[in-house]
Amino acid sequence: MIKLVRLDERLIHGQVAIKWSRHTGVDRIVVANDEAAGNKIIQQSLMMAAPATAKVTIRSVADSITLLKDPRAAGHKILVIISNPKDLIKILEEVKEIPLINVGNYGRIAPKQGDLARRTYGSNLYAYDEEVEDFKKVLSFGIDTVYQTTPEDNPEKLSKVLGL
Repeated sequence: MIKLVRLDERLIHGQVAIKWSRHTGVDRIVVANDEAAGNKIIQQSLMMAAPATAKVTIRSVADSITLLKDPRAAGHKILVIISNPKDLIKILEEVKEIPLINVGNYGRIAPKQGDLARRTYGSNLYAYDEEVEDFKKVLSFGIDTVYQTTPEDNPEKLSKVLGL
């Protein structure tokens, strides 16, 4: 059912629409994001960026969990997109049979903590110390978790990228 869970703060954009949706062969994309679920303008922009080859659903994190746990979802090939590590943890706590977690783009546009700069872990991965703690919790679920911006990039174990 779930082919890939991707953490990407930009949600749907060119890399997801063109590269990841084709690479995974999905027929459904579930965007699990509270802000997008409640904002028609964000929804419209995400739908414009979405690939024509997959049906897109934009739901709150809680509603996404309900959808992904529904037995009717089992007949689909699903790419789940989450924008931050805290929401990823919520998904992992509730949804089973996730084969792979891909961390692609995070920390450039995520909410800032005053003037404090995030530490650089990759060309597209920046995190505060407490976000690294969230990533450690993600790793504790025992699911293969890689840092990989595009399918053409070599996947790196997230633990290695974070220096854990």
